[in-house]
Amino acid sequence: MSQNPIGIFDSGIGGLTVAAAIHKLLPNESIIYVGDTAHLPYGDKSPELIEQYAKGITDYLLERGCKIIVIACNTASAHAYKPIKQYVDGKVLVANVIDPAAKAISKAFNKKKVGVIGTRGTINSGIYPRKIKKLNADIEVTSLATPLLAPMIEEGFFNNKISKTVINSYLDKKSLKGIDAIILACTHYPLIRKEIDEFYKGSIVVFDSAEMVARDVQEKLSMLKILNNETVPNLEFYVTDYTDSFEKSAHYFFPTKIHLDRLALWENK
Repeated sequence: MSQNPIGIFDSGIGGLTVAAAIHKLLPNESIIYVGDTAHLPYGDKSPELIEQYAKGITDYLLERGCKIIVIACNTASAHAYKPIKQYVDGKVLVANVIDPAAKAISKAFNKKKVGVIGTRGTINSGIYPRKIKKLNADIEVTSLATPLLAPMIEEGFFNNKISKTVINSYLDKKSLKGIDAIILACTHYPLIRKEIDEFYKGSIVVFDSAEMVARDVQEKLSMLKILNNETVPNLEFYVTDYTDSFEKSAHYFFPTKIHLDRLALWENK
């Protein structure tokens, strides 16, 4: 069991931020990554559709013998985490990207104001304010949907004048005034972390959950004593619909290791 792979999925390239953090922390672990590019972005899809997509990908990762499934997407974590846990019925571990961030924020920002930016699906679910408030009622949480960011990043528009204009327009909104920290509640957003840091000029703490999720995965595998410390890892990356921009962006995280293969997951569904 310890040599079985870690399964990770997202709607596109965003989950690669999580995959890279897991690979850095757990270099002996094999990884199977699925980017559901045929259905991106998840942020404007209904909860029912997201759950359907998540179950389809989970079926594939179960077939491949994954010992843990990491939902490396905030929208899918918001709408499909509980259904997927019920669906796998204890066969494998399941991790999400929201709980580790909520726990970290609740400990570090007592009586502070925290902003959350993400897709419409994540923000409309209200999951971050709900989880943070449950852990620490004295934190003020304000949220803003930023629907243009994930598609912009998927198309390779980041670290340029276009992305800077869009990002600054969102971050300048009234609802984010006076915040002490901001949660990047979309795994795509670390790709624009530099521009977000430049906007705030160090005045607030910028949280992305990738490293926290990696530590959560490590803890879960360690608890069951199924960490792999022996074999050379095998890294596999799949997309449900191939795009040039995905491959270009993917090499940002795994410059020498990544090879994309198309996974015809939905053609007979």
